[in-house]
Amino acid sequence: MGHKVNPKIFRISHTTNWDSRWLDRKKFPEYLEEDFKVREFLTAKLKDCGVEKIEIERFPGKVNIIINSSRPGLVIGRGGEGVETIKKELLKKAFKTNNGRDIKIEIREVKNPWSKAELAGQWIAQQLEKRLPYRKVMKQGLEKIMLSRGVKGARIEISGRLGGVEIARRDWLAKGRLPRQTLKADIDYAANRANCTYGVLGVKTWIYREEDKQNE
Repeated sequence: MGHKVNPKIFRISHTTNWDSRWLDRKKFPEYLEEDFKVREFLTAKLKDCGVEKIEIERFPGKVNIIINSSRPGLVIGRGGEGVETIKKELLKKAFKTNNGRDIKIEIREVKNPWSKAELAGQWIAQQLEKRLPYRKVMKQGLEKIMLSRGVKGARIEISGRLGGVEIARRDWLAKGRLPRQTLKADIDYAANRANCTYGVLGVKTWIYREEDKQNE
């Protein structure tokens, strides 16, 4: 059997960077647990806000949380009320002890959402939860991705009880190029879940964007 590696982690330092950027040998377990709780809370809280990824940067006495969203207006809220509410809830649920640390939340807009595998996978999962035919959803999603600027190829794979059948299987569609054998290829990958009435469907998305000229 082949050994499968996550395309993102395989390309760390080549075309991608770590989502958590900090190093503390003494409090590593505590900070790692905080990162998991922060992402778990924000993912559930901002489920309908088109969150692509959550980056966490730690400095002495300061924690910077960067939320990349295709709908930043929903996250910020009227007059910035949304950010303040999120900050207060984060301090209660995610951070064990504040210790005087300054928690800063930064919102960044994702200008081209269909070139991001996470956002494309979220849309596909939402359509599947609405009981739309999975083949139709895959074709529509693939067309929208390929129309996006800078995208050279894509692949969408759905697995589970497709259409509500008894025996689980998987189906996929691909279009364009997807060179998974070279590190200079900028391939974005995401795995999402669609909670349907007949069970959970897994959605995997690969998007090949224009290569980074600096790494050639």
